[in-house]
Amino acid sequence: MTKKRLLTGLQSSGTLHIGNYFGALKPFTNIYQDYESYLMIADLHALTTVRDAKLLRQNTIDVVKDYLAVGIDPTKVVMFRQSDVPQHTELAWIFECLVTVPFLMQAHAYKDKVAKGIEASAGLFNYPMLMAADILLYDADVVPVGEDQRQHIEYAREAATKFNSAYGETFTPPQEMIIKAVGIVPGTDGQKMSKSYKNTIPLFGTREELEKAVMSIVTDSGGKRPENVYAIHKLLKTEAELTPLYEANQGKYKNLKDALVEDLDTLITPMREERAIISDSDIKDILESGAVRARERASAKMAQVKQQIGITI
Repeated sequence: MTKKRLLTGLQSSGTLHIGNYFGALKPFTNIYQDYESYLMIADLHALTTVRDAKLLRQNTIDVVKDYLAVGIDPTKVVMFRQSDVPQHTELAWIFECLVTVPFLMQAHAYKDKVAKGIEASAGLFNYPMLMAADILLYDADVVPVGEDQRQHIEYAREAATKFNSAYGETFTPPQEMIIKAVGIVPGTDGQKMSKSYKNTIPLFGTREELEKAVMSIVTDSGGKRPENVYAIHKLLKTEAELTPLYEANQGKYKNLKDALVEDLDTLITPMREERAIISDSDIKDILESGAVRARERASAKMAQVKQQIGITI
């Protein structure tokens, strides 16, 4: 039976934390082999915020290392850089000629920046159509997204509908695959784990770094158990496994934090060691191979599109 095609885009935002792992990386590792999967490193999208060439290059390498380290098999997925496939920007322009300015003004990212008084670039304004091109170029059947990213797929469906209406059936509107959230992964202060709050536990941290982060978790001495510690711990073990541990150590928060460090280190050590042996050269080889495969499919689709719109003589 032919597998359905899946596409997801990755943007590196620097050092990952365990909230990133449980919220996005782990769910993807659980499903990607069930599909013909494409992992796109969204370096062109990153240009809306990154103005440092050296940083962008390093982020590209780092995000691939991150995915390999958590268990992605590069032989069972097409990993490629968006910028290595020029058909993305070519198709985006065609879509931009079909949708209206008021339609693009409804995009969440654009509206949020305008509402905050931040200057929005033309790239950010047109961002949804480049994302639509990313998806439709590969005839992706499903696109895994969080609930807050549902609009991206709606924009891709609208672009497909507009094109099909103008030029005939060419694109199949994609379906979102809503990733079931594990809930909000709390940081060391009880708020949502986020780099902006400086409350993270590093995904590839050393044992010493894990200890430092876990020992800083805010606890409520009035409760039967330290809820912030427990909320993180239950991502690693079942309630049945944790209940006797927490009952036996009521009020002994140091013991419970030590147990959490141990379980985090057990999870992270193999991934940290795997990441350390992946070279930049390995990453370049993987991306070059992926680009060849991605361009093959993208160029075939664009040949069809060019025929449909009349720029092929």
